[in-house]
Amino acid sequence: MNQPSRRPRSAAAKLPHGAALLHDPLLNKGTAFTEAERASLGLRGLLPPHVHTLEEQVARVMDNYRNKQTDLERYIHLVSLQDRNETLFYKVVGEHIEEMMPIIYTPTVGQACQQWGHLFRRPRGLYVSWKDRGSVAGLLRNWPGQDVRVIVVTDGERILGLGDQGVGGMGIPVGKLSLYTACAGIDPSRTLPVMLDVGTENEGYLGDPLYMGLRQRRIRGPEYDALVAEFITAVGEVFPSALIQFEDFANLNAFRLLAQWRDKVCTFNDDMQGTAAVTLAGIYSALRLTGKKLRDQTILFLGAGEAGVGIGDLIVSAMVDEGATVEEARRRCWFVDSHGLVVKSREGLAEHKLRFAHDAPPAPDLLTAVETLEPTAIIGVSTIARAFSRPVIEAMSRLNARPIIFALSNPTSKAECTAEEAYGWSNGKAIFASGSPFPPCVVKGTTFVSGQGNNVYIFPGVGLGVVASQARHVTDQMFAAAARTLASLVLPADLEMGRIYPSLTRIREVSAQIAVAVAEVAFKAGLARVARPADVLKLVESAMWTPRYREYV
Repeated sequence: MNQPSRRPRSAAAKLPHGAALLHDPLLNKGTAFTEAERASLGLRGLLPPHVHTLEEQVARVMDNYRNKQTDLERYIHLVSLQDRNETLFYKVVGEHIEEMMPIIYTPTVGQACQQWGHLFRRPRGLYVSWKDRGSVAGLLRNWPGQDVRVIVVTDGERILGLGDQGVGGMGIPVGKLSLYTACAGIDPSRTLPVMLDVGTENEGYLGDPLYMGLRQRRIRGPEYDALVAEFITAVGEVFPSALIQFEDFANLNAFRLLAQWRDKVCTFNDDMQGTAAVTLAGIYSALRLTGKKLRDQTILFLGAGEAGVGIGDLIVSAMVDEGATVEEARRRCWFVDSHGLVVKSREGLAEHKLRFAHDAPPAPDLLTAVETLEPTAIIGVSTIARAFSRPVIEAMSRLNARPIIFALSNPTSKAECTAEEAYGWSNGKAIFASGSPFPPCVVKGTTFVSGQGNNVYIFPGVGLGVVASQARHVTDQMFAAAARTLASLVLPADLEMGRIYPSLTRIREVSAQIAVAVAEVAFKAGLARVARPADVLKLVESAMWTPRYREYV
């Protein structure tokens, strides 16, 4: 597969020499530099004399990794490796993806965000602050990469289920882009994590002398929108081929920003659209177990923010594809928020909830809503730990032969229930998925391996498809295609053990297939900036970077 890069790697004369080369994480090979390379590149004496293979280096990393006592120590160990040698980092992560995923992303990344100012070692990504307004394009030009294709940007206001993490939210774009590379082969030299620092409402950070962001309340309103607009315009000027992924913006900005920019630039919101696609894929897989049709499901959401409404919108679109009207499909989706069941008679509903506000008597809580509506599925996107109580799960199990129970909130501490609770309280009847991983559990002698409804199954493949086809926009049809493709890749053996998503060990294969589906949508809709080749999979694979060392001399 091709490995495009922003820097020449074939001619030793064009490479940095000596210590400068050892401090470039994209070019550094550490102890794997050959004798000839050491002589030619001014490295003799700067490294121990023995030349190691990449495989031997992986073994050393894993030996150190497994000696760490906590997940946060393991996170720090891996991030430090990424800062030194990206090829080795991605080789390690790729070969141990199931073990590493909870470390480099949720749930451990949430803890890292909370302690960002205390853990800081080396800057990674681009920080665009409120003080930089008027000069954002210049900041982007300071970035060493000249051909950025994927940008993940956050303002840190709604990090996972942890709330406002301010500048510490940078851990999320860094982690997401690591997954773009590890899971879909996006060249790390073509990625850019961005933090829009407009302040924070987190009192703890405002009073923390080690906090690294602006010590001020968040900028709101037209001034905030102007900074976002300047950033997006600057991206179009400096990196015209880049996809922009909005990540972990609060509800008051997320809906508006996506609506404002989705038809103008190449962008999507992973919390809304990526979460929607991975959830829809999980439902499709669950229906393979129940034998039912999507359009006949009644789905009850706990949480009516950007994730929940995003899922609802995509499910409605999928039901319409099965022959339902929009009105019929929306009537199949119900929401419970902090005030109870979302119904039309309630005053003061936020605009994004109105299309799912139905004529029905009020219900004060989730259990009452379950008993009243008799849903076939409940989906938790509330960040309220243990909100799926035993009475709720028992009610779902009484009403359904195979209740669909998705506890999708992250991190693990915010999950609506655990896998053990879902399977145990349902006597093994539940079809369960969660946002964070849970270990296998045994109920009445049967071992259940639950699926993780993690967006990593979707966004890397979508991004790869956009990059490969050079799509001008990201559409809902692309996410629908991604969901169908993901569900089709679940094996019968997965379903037998209760897992409704493929094994993470297959993630690069999964991402490539999703990228093909996304690219096909781009070609069919006339959104691609390259001609459709005879073999779209070959086009996708040619865009995938693999972690292996190049020979410099």
